[in-house]
Amino acid sequence: DGGRLSECGNHYHSDDDPIVALSTGWFNYKKRCLKYINIHGNGKSVKAKVVDECDSRMGCDSVYDYQPPCPNNIVDASKAVWKALGFLEKIWGEMDIY
Repeated sequence: DGGRLSECGNHYHSDDDPIVALSTGWFNYKKRCLKYINIHGNGKSVKAKVVDECDSRMGCDSVYDYQPPCPNNIVDASKAVWKALGFLEKIWGEMDIY
């Protein structure tokens, strides 16, 4: 999102890939790196790879693109995840997932 290397493997990833960043607690000190999670929404599901942390402790500086820290319950999904769930781009943003 901020254009920096991912925490899992120090790679850049395309928004065309079904990938996610998890909030700090769920990221669990990189224990979920490169593992897949299933995301359900809109009557569909998608398998997405965990590639990064959405930091719940740090933020508001140039490293984090001046964004505030993430809440503790965030799954930051790529455009590919939203598309796979069949959501129109105009409603991408926050939603309840399970």
